[in-house]
Amino acid sequence: MSETDNLQEAEGLQENTQLPTNDVAQEDTIQDEAVLEIDNENAEDQEDHDNSKRHDVVTKDYHAMDMDALVEEFASLVKNHPVQAISKQFNQLKEEFNNQYSELIDSKKEEFLAEGGNIIDFRYTSNAKNHFNKVYGEYKTLRNAYYKNLEEGLKNNLAKRTEIIEEIKGLLNVEEDINNTYKHFKELQEKWKTAGAIPRDRYNTIWNTYHHHVERFYDFLHLNRDLRDLDFKHNLEEKQKIVARAEELSQHTDVMYAFRELQLLHKVWKEDIGPVGKEHREEIWDQFSAATKIIHTKRQEYYSNIDKIYETNLIVKNELISKIEEISQQKVTNHKAWQEKIKEVEALREAFFKAGKVPSRVTEKTWSSFKQAVRDFNKNKNNYYKSLKKEQLDNLNKKLALITLAKENKTSDDFAKTTPLMKKIQADWRTIGHVPRKDSDKIWKQFKEACNFYFDRLHAKRDEANAVEMEAYTAKEAYLDTLKNTTLEGEHNDKINTIKEYIAHWKSLGHVPRNKKKINDTFNKIIDGLFNQLDMDKSEAELIKYNNKISTLEGDQRASENELLFVKRKVDEVKSEINQLENNLGFFANAKADNPLVKEVHKKIALHKNNLETWKQKLQQVKALFK
Repeated sequence: MSETDNLQEAEGLQENTQLPTNDVAQEDTIQDEAVLEIDNENAEDQEDHDNSKRHDVVTKDYHAMDMDALVEEFASLVKNHPVQAISKQFNQLKEEFNNQYSELIDSKKEEFLAEGGNIIDFRYTSNAKNHFNKVYGEYKTLRNAYYKNLEEGLKNNLAKRTEIIEEIKGLLNVEEDINNTYKHFKELQEKWKTAGAIPRDRYNTIWNTYHHHVERFYDFLHLNRDLRDLDFKHNLEEKQKIVARAEELSQHTDVMYAFRELQLLHKVWKEDIGPVGKEHREEIWDQFSAATKIIHTKRQEYYSNIDKIYETNLIVKNELISKIEEISQQKVTNHKAWQEKIKEVEALREAFFKAGKVPSRVTEKTWSSFKQAVRDFNKNKNNYYKSLKKEQLDNLNKKLALITLAKENKTSDDFAKTTPLMKKIQADWRTIGHVPRKDSDKIWKQFKEACNFYFDRLHAKRDEANAVEMEAYTAKEAYLDTLKNTTLEGEHNDKINTIKEYIAHWKSLGHVPRNKKKINDTFNKIIDGLFNQLDMDKSEAELIKYNNKISTLEGDQRASENELLFVKRKVDEVKSEINQLENNLGFFANAKADNPLVKEVHKKIALHKNNLETWKQKLQQVKALFK
């Protein structure tokens, strides 16, 4: 079987060139056919891989990143790697960014329409998109400059190779010693090896011309068999090395690595090594072709397995889409349940992006089904919150009516008649549901001021007849004078006991009139100052000080209720902070434990948990006021 037949069986090649067919040129013709076919197959993928490998460009899991992270990764690639080395990463990253941005736009459009907007008025641009466009502009500028320089280089290399061919042609007319002529020829061959790439459209022409004139030189060199046989021997040794390496690669476990290196071996076989003696040509080519066939077969099996993986990914993604569709069909009637469903869908979305590629024939269909499922869910969610918004506006109007009623009665002197009314107003307020967040603090402040104004007047009236509380106030004023500029002495425990004694004595002096409550604030500041003199656990000190603070609320129902609401709100806020930080850790699922960002998040979580424990203990102290 000839070299050409063997190669066609191994790689399914078609004859690409026609060269002279004498003994010396025949092997070059077969080599051209082999290398041209291999070089052209997946040439761009090979270039991307070689560039990425040469510059250590790592392709990350872009499905697991949000848009901001994708932009940061893109900017890092452009900044830290040559533009020709990141085309594969850029294409994958751009596709993922556009998919997520398209989904975001669809979601924002649904929300806009759900709120009564007109589609022709819809406008939305995210900061991430603007940043991406900016980095993309930098990337295109660098890429255009690279290809412009590359084109100039290819033209220069073409000129060099043309000049080398002309010099080889000239060797046939040089009248000098054959050994010097042969030495000059070998030098030109070395220059040819390092002359660099040329434009693709001139590749075959230049190589055919080069080998034609090399052939003519070998015909000329036929007059001196010793030199020719020495050259044949060297070429045979080099090709035997290539065959040995190809046979090693045929057993390599990394199929794509073996295939890529095989391409390089074919390139060297063709471009860097000349012909061998006629008696060895068929045998050495058969060996190389056999190894090539093994690697090619393994590569086909590899792609067959990749197809199976893509089919498995398709099953996973279809299941995730079905789950989102199922959630969209569920009846959800309250805010808490909707928040849970939103988290469920978000988790399914992330799983979808992490599930990997699917067969190209269903890529668009799968993505479209996914978008529709998410869109249906968002539509139902938006409809719910649209109705909730209307309910909140109704609640706002009800609370504004109560504020008006409270203001109308806050100056009344008929305490016996007005006090039950004001208490009912407060009770009705608590039964009304949520109002829009932007109005919540504002109307609460107005309502609290009106109620406090009335009850402060009521308590002031009662305080006039409360001689005991006034006596307590006088005693506390005198006690404050004794505490000013106090310095703690003794051991640490002695100092703490001294502070506790001050607090206990203060409590023993009794309650002061409501309009004199600020004296308690003065005492608390003095106690805070004493605690600052101690080197003790902050949480412990804070709880002792807090216990002192709320002790002044005993018997004051309204103040106690306000404090209870405040502490509950703080507990919820800290829990929310912890949940947010723990959710943020999900974005670092693939990061190492010693990653600075991960460590910082864990540190913040620990601080918030300590803070949460302190607020929980405060909550228990406040609740004790109601027992």
